[in-house]
Amino acid sequence: MLLQMPTLSWGSRLNKFYESWEDSPDIGFVMMKGSGRAFCAGGDVVGLHKLINEGKSEECKDFFRNLYSFIYVLGTYLKPHVAILDGVTMGGGGGVSIPGTFRVATDRTVFATPEVHIGFHPDAAASFYLSHLTGHVGEYLALTGEKLNGVDMVALGLATHYSMADHLDLVDERLARLVTDDPSVIDTSLAQYGDLVYPNQTSIVHRLEVIDKCFSHETVEEIVDALESEAARLNEEWCTLALKRLKEASPLALKVSLRSIREGRYQTLDECLVREYRMSVNGISKPLSHEFCEGVRARLVDKDLAPKWDPPALEFVSEDMVDSYFAPLGELDAELKLPTELREAFV
Repeated sequence: MLLQMPTLSWGSRLNKFYESWEDSPDIGFVMMKGSGRAFCAGGDVVGLHKLINEGKSEECKDFFRNLYSFIYVLGTYLKPHVAILDGVTMGGGGGVSIPGTFRVATDRTVFATPEVHIGFHPDAAASFYLSHLTGHVGEYLALTGEKLNGVDMVALGLATHYSMADHLDLVDERLARLVTDDPSVIDTSLAQYGDLVYPNQTSIVHRLEVIDKCFSHETVEEIVDALESEAARLNEEWCTLALKRLKEASPLALKVSLRSIREGRYQTLDECLVREYRMSVNGISKPLSHEFCEGVRARLVDKDLAPKWDPPALEFVSEDMVDSYFAPLGELDAELKLPTELREAFV
């Protein structure tokens, strides 16, 4: 399947395709790839921003409901799934690939979960797969929006295989000739036609000890303080840059996202998706929608890169504000219902 630039209806369309393919005896496995320079840069946040400003909240809820439902289908899919992550893989792009069986990163892959910089939280199952990474690297990626290359994705387990972009035609040809639903056969083919790579000196794997030391702290304030101490001690660019990104993000989104990752560490895929849906619906509803609308305005609409966060600093973010993202939905909003009795997640 070729993944085009995402629209607000893409979750619903993916659901229909995947359910029909799962039932077809003529299809052994499914391969998803991007069209153009990106695999998937996430959902249409500018479209969501427009709908919120027009008061069309139901359409926004439909988007999240359909996308998260598809991610659950992918995480419980009975047939092997191969995602070719060639290019930008951000936000929802991780959600529609990482819960699947195989993820092939390339030398053009750029992965990130940058939602805190648009006043939102890493969603689309990010609180599940980030929280299950080694140590506290999940908190680091969620709170800084740090970009990873394909080699680092493999090193952290976010990708299962690696191929140089110039070799993808060979991978495509090999997979096109396969008539199988056996994951081990697909795994062998991906390894045979892939490339063996090792992390270089700038890789995230060399920072894990410092990341764990800083991002294991209980609060965002303590994380910032620890990172400031390490930045002064190490005088390394990545540390200074991480601190800069933390200070540019929405203070409220940082606290919400930290709690989300911490809760996700002890939840199943379906529990994470149900909670993320609740957080997303609350996050696009007044008064909380200010953060998301302001973040999207500053980064993607007006592009002045000068968001006016509210509250403007971490010390003004109360527990009640954070709790409001996690609060059960009101009588007018149904919680996300996933077919957990029919489809049990493998992870």
